[in-house]
Amino acid sequence: MVHPDAVRAAISQVLPDASVDVEDLTGGGDHLKVTVVSSAFAGLSRVKQHQLVYGALRSELASEAIHALALQTSTPL
Repeated sequence: MVHPDAVRAAISQVLPDASVDVEDLTGGGDHLKVTVVSSAFAGLSRVKQHQLVYGALRSELASEAIHALALQTSTPL
């Protein structure tokens, strides 16, 4: 289980300008929906965008503190 604030902090370390929204889908803290908006995603494929976020959450995913992650990324409008 991981707290949404910890997810926001981990992503913000890698993507300082990011707007991060974290939703706990089950109440258990291990199934999350995360929406990240960052100018760092400009010109990157969706796969590369997601890889940046997965990299920020590497330890949480490896330890299975995050069991399922629904991820949406985009650049600011």
